[in-house]
Amino acid sequence: MQSKKGKVGLIIVLICLGATVFIGNKRQYIYDQARLYGYQPPESFIQLATDTSMNDRARNILYVQHPELNDKESFNNNCRFNELTIVLGCYILNKGIYVYDITDDRLAGIRQVTTAHEMLHAAYDRLNVKERAQVDAMTAAAYEKLDNARIKNVIDLYRKANANVSNELHSILGTEIRNLPSDLEAYYKKYFNDRTAVVGYSEKYEQVFTERKDKIDKMDITLSSMKVSIERAEAELNAENIDITNRRQALDQKFSAGQYSLYNSSVNSFNASIRAYNSKVASTKAQIDEYNRIIEERNAIAVEEQTLYKAIDSRLTTQTNK
Repeated sequence: MQSKKGKVGLIIVLICLGATVFIGNKRQYIYDQARLYGYQPPESFIQLATDTSMNDRARNILYVQHPELNDKESFNNNCRFNELTIVLGCYILNKGIYVYDITDDRLAGIRQVTTAHEMLHAAYDRLNVKERAQVDAMTAAAYEKLDNARIKNVIDLYRKANANVSNELHSILGTEIRNLPSDLEAYYKKYFNDRTAVVGYSEKYEQVFTERKDKIDKMDITLSSMKVSIERAEAELNAENIDITNRRQALDQKFSAGQYSLYNSSVNSFNASIRAYNSKVASTKAQIDEYNRIIEERNAIAVEEQTLYKAIDSRLTTQTNK
């Protein structure tokens, strides 16, 4: 028969075990409450959460991270990565979320997308093993059907860097792809009231880069074709110029020899060749002028494109004179 003392000891052990299980199950809740106690999220992030249609669950995940909008120096201090792609934000476990404060009006929406992207990294970190396996299967299936060269290239870079591709897909698909399979769409409803809001921001600022790239690509094709045409015209003009020079010398010789009838019979044809030659010179010069104009326009767009990339790349620095 078990003694009362033994029963009491057993009860204490069971209570302790029960408390341990309870604390284990509530560990995330306790951590969240400790992080949120007395914390007032910045108005900027309240607005960013509203812009991207984050629900209460997503806002909680975001605010627990004490998100910050950082200038270049602060951002580089907080987000120390050697990534192959430009970093716009970072989520660091048990530390926080940091977003590069890009203020260029042409890139409106980039902070919204980055904030949602990093929130989803934090959300992914909270999934248990079973949930993560289910989500990874859904994102992998969606990626296989994805027809987006830019995102495919980004994911390839993450693979080469040995990054957690499943984690990245979880954030990228959720914030940048408008049409997703129904099961994945249902999953993202855990975080967004209307996910198309954040996708809209992504499409808007991505279009800024796409439009310029498309213009440059089209201009390069045009320039390549024009170059071939100009080089062909110049080669023809060089040949015609040699022919005209030889004919002029022949006419001069006839005139000097007093062969005036032969000279006169050849002058009209020669002058017609001169007119055709000069017309072709003018036409070719106009082509060259247009070619140079397109090059200037193309280079101006390329410079603008580079300024946009500089605006989002916190790694680029400038040097000052002594």
